[in-house]
Amino acid sequence: MASPKIAVQGVFVADLAFRAARLPVMGETLLSNGFKLGPGGKGSNQSVAAARAGADVTFITKLGTDPFGQMARALYAEEGIDAGHVLTDPERPTGAAFIFVDGKTGENAIIIEPGAAAALTEAEMEAAAPAIAAARVFVAQLELPLPVVRRGLEIARRHGVTTILNPAPAMTLPDDLYPLVDYLTPNETEAESLVDFAVDSGQQAARAAEVLLDKGVGTVIVTLGAKGALLKSRSEAVHVPAFTAGPAVETAGAGDAFNGGFALALAEGRPVAEAVRFGCAVAGISVTRPGTAPSMPRREEVEALLRHS
Repeated sequence: MASPKIAVQGVFVADLAFRAARLPVMGETLLSNGFKLGPGGKGSNQSVAAARAGADVTFITKLGTDPFGQMARALYAEEGIDAGHVLTDPERPTGAAFIFVDGKTGENAIIIEPGAAAALTEAEMEAAAPAIAAARVFVAQLELPLPVVRRGLEIARRHGVTTILNPAPAMTLPDDLYPLVDYLTPNETEAESLVDFAVDSGQQAARAAEVLLDKGVGTVIVTLGAKGALLKSRSEAVHVPAFTAGPAVETAGAGDAFNGGFALALAEGRPVAEAVRFGCAVAGISVTRPGTAPSMPRREEVEALLRHS
């Protein structure tokens, strides 16, 4: 059976991950107890996660001509990701991200600079319309300029392609964007920014999902970290537990792992709750490994975890 096609728009950044006991205060210098340079960026990570899970992925972004851009292109060649719409901007650098990783818990804090990807235009998204139209699922995030995100969702909607919006990084959104979204996948922090009240419990996550459904979203999946995910639509409400695949090493990229796995499972035609479970399994494996894109599991690993859980 042919691999299902997925189109992803987003950002590639080079992840500069520092492991330390805490963040420094202003004016202070701390010694790191670990450093790693590797490929990252939400859209890029989600593309890798989906490709490793079995999807035929096209990624839409823009890179500089620097070594970080070369890193990205090498990654896509290695992972079999279609880079026909990975454009080049000779005037801007490729994106980069500072990632602080707590040495004890593996929790993270991130600062991102999208670089050349921030210059992606609506016209360039229209040029990628054939790739979006050929996909079963289209995935977007908020690391690109909002007009470009909107255009991608509009193109997908125009061609009857299922849309996923991972609303990260957290920000408020215009109300007319929500009806373009079939599946909205915020974490608790991102959900708070969309509904403007605290989302710190399952009950509050369900309340937030109701608000977002009322705004026009088809289905809401609030990812809850170690507590799994809450699926809420107009016809069902399901809590999907998290998977434990081993000790957590680093949580950076877990949301991207979920979204990539979830997109692949939807594209395969799985029921939504089953697709959420598949995404949770992908995320559960990813947190047992350092890095973001490098932590994404292969299909056989995910299926083994699902069989034994």
